[in-house]
Amino acid sequence: MKIGKREFDTAHHTYVMGILNVTPDSFSDGGKYRQLDAALFHAEQMVSEGVDIIDVGGESTRPGFQKVSEEEEIARVVPVIEKLKGTVPVPLSVDTYKAAVAKAAVAAGADLINDIWGLRQDVKMAEVIAKSGAACCLMHNRKIPEDVPKTLQNVRSGRKEEWELLGYSNLLPDILSDLEESLRLAKQAGIPQDNIILDPGIGFGKTYQMNLEVLKHLEKFQKFGLPVLLGTSRKSVIGLTLDLPVDQREEGTLVTTVLAVQSRCAFVRVHDVLKNKRAIQMAEAIRDA
Repeated sequence: MKIGKREFDTAHHTYVMGILNVTPDSFSDGGKYRQLDAALFHAEQMVSEGVDIIDVGGESTRPGFQKVSEEEEIARVVPVIEKLKGTVPVPLSVDTYKAAVAKAAVAAGADLINDIWGLRQDVKMAEVIAKSGAACCLMHNRKIPEDVPKTLQNVRSGRKEEWELLGYSNLLPDILSDLEESLRLAKQAGIPQDNIILDPGIGFGKTYQMNLEVLKHLEKFQKFGLPVLLGTSRKSVIGLTLDLPVDQREEGTLVTTVLAVQSRCAFVRVHDVLKNKRAIQMAEAIRDA
């Protein structure tokens, strides 16, 4: 597929999307790259480590995140995208579910819209993407009912009744069905299929055991014939498994990156570019031997 001016061989290779959070409250690196100079420096560092796409985010989506207005999010991401567009040789992505932010980001130079709600949150998003001609990543997500405690997502037991509280009756078929709805909305708006990446949504609207189940069956997401992105970097499924804080989840992330290669995922979205690039290179060499 083509993202910006670059062609990606998504059938044979796993590429690295590097995370650039310009937020004060990201779960992993909140505030670290909030200042423009720090964000640009980190982007250049990722390029030197071999990043393939840089994903700029202006609103944290961690559990219990603080929502920000469209205006505030635009003020955070647009200056960074404008500066990066002329200085880095890789496509730029914007991590947003808001149509107004996506529109402003594309005008500033973004090549890809990374929507954590898969077109199902902002009714204008599909139209904005279609008119822009940008590529998009549509992620699976589900809203947690108001009467369900947020802590349920971290419960380890995985009892079926806990899954039902989150609205699932049959996990993988339900997720695939939700993604089919996202694809229907994309087609209805006129988004070319060649411009679409799918993301199973690890850590979003799922319990700990659900996340493990999705990881175990990543190959199921190849059914659509579209590139798949896996985003697990430093997430709670790793922290809960290894009983480690967010700054000590590197090895767990690398394991999931190797799993992504084995499952033919086209992209991984990560914080640590260099080590994940090396893991991909080794895993691909073994897989393709």
